[in-house]
Amino acid sequence: MKVKKYMAPSMPEAMKRIRAELGEQAVILNSRMVYSGGFLGLFKKKNIEVIAAMDPEVNHLRPQLKDKPKIISKDSVQPRMQPIDEEKDKETLAITKEMKELRTLIHQLSDRQSLRIEAYPDDIQRILIQLSDQGVENIYLHQIGEHLLTKWKESKEEIEFLTIREWTLNFLKNKIAPIQGTLPPFTKKFVNVVGPTGVGKTTTLAKCASLAVLEQRKKIAFITTDTYRIAAIEQLKTYGNLLNVPVEVVYKLSDFQKAVEKFNDFDHIFIDTAGRNYRDPVYVEELKKVIDFDEDMDTYLVLSLTAKQQDLEEIIEIFEKAPITQFIFTKMDETRSCGALFNLMMKYGKGVAFITNGQNVPDDLIEADAEIMTKLLLEVEKK
Repeated sequence: MKVKKYMAPSMPEAMKRIRAELGEQAVILNSRMVYSGGFLGLFKKKNIEVIAAMDPEVNHLRPQLKDKPKIISKDSVQPRMQPIDEEKDKETLAITKEMKELRTLIHQLSDRQSLRIEAYPDDIQRILIQLSDQGVENIYLHQIGEHLLTKWKESKEEIEFLTIREWTLNFLKNKIAPIQGTLPPFTKKFVNVVGPTGVGKTTTLAKCASLAVLEQRKKIAFITTDTYRIAAIEQLKTYGNLLNVPVEVVYKLSDFQKAVEKFNDFDHIFIDTAGRNYRDPVYVEELKKVIDFDEDMDTYLVLSLTAKQQDLEEIIEIFEKAPITQFIFTKMDETRSCGALFNLMMKYGKGVAFITNGQNVPDDLIEADAEIMTKLLLEVEKK
C-alpha cells in the first residue's frame, strides 16, 4: 500500500495532485488544517494537509466492465446466482481491515505531532495546558486554541483570563451538547449495562435503579445474566432486597423471555451482565444468545476513567455490535484526568448518561450533561 502526505492551499488543489499521482482509486485517510510561519501566533499561513493511500491490489478486485459479455437477447439464458469467490471475499475483508488500522494509525500520528502551545498568548496557553493535562487530544486542543485566538484577535478590549475561560466553556459545551442530547435517563423499558470486568457494572446498575425507585418512583425489576460469579448474583439480590425489587437469574434466551413476560407490568427492567475478556468478540455474540436486544432497550457501555484511552477504544470497537446507546464512566474519584471522556464522545459520537465518583449507593452518581462535563474538563466547581 502506498501512502503519501500532500500539502496544498485548498482541498481542490490537493485532490488534483492526489488524482494525478495516485489515480482515481486513491483513498483519503485524513485531512486537517495546518499553520506555518507567523510571529507569536499571528499572520500564520494556512494550508490543508491531506494523507492519501492507494493499494494496487484493490484494482484487481474490481470487475472489469469491458470484459463483461454483451446481452444479445432478453430471452436468452436466464441469469444464475454466481458462486461466491471466498478467496476474493477474504482478500477484500483483509484490505478493509488494513485500511481501518491505517486510519487509526494516522489519527494517532496526527495527535502525537507537537502542538506549539507556546505560540499562543499566555492566557490561552494556560487553558490549553490545563486541557492537555486532562488528556484532551492534540487534534481538539488545536481546534480550541484556534477558536480562542480568533476571538482574542477580534476583541478590541484587554482580555482577562476569566473571559478566555468562559469562551472555552462555551466552545466545549457547543461541541458536547449536540452529541449529548437532552433526553432524560430511562426513556425505554429495558436498561442494560455491559462492559469489561472490574469497571463496577453491578454497583452502577444499583445506583441507576435507586434513582428510578427513590426519585422517579418507578416500579422496577432486576435481571442478571452474570451466572459466572456467585458473588455477583448475591450482590444484586442484596440490592434487590434493599430496594424491595425482584431479581431474576437467566441462563439462556428463553429464560430471558420468560422473565420479560413475568415483569410485563413493570416500568423498567434493569439488566446486569457478566464482565468478560473484552478482547474476545465472542463475548458480545454470547450476550446476544441470552439477551433479546430487539426489545425496547437502552444499552449502556460502562467504562473506567482510570483505563488507558487506547484500551477504552478497543472496548468500544468490540461492544459497538451490541449496539451501544450511551456511555457510563466510572471511577472519576480515582483519577485527575477526564480528557478521555471528551475524546471518546467526539470520536464515536455517543453521549454520556452517568458518571460515578465513588462506591456509595445511591449517592455517588452524577447525571451527565454538557455543562457538567465541560466544567469537569476545566476543573470548575459547580455552583
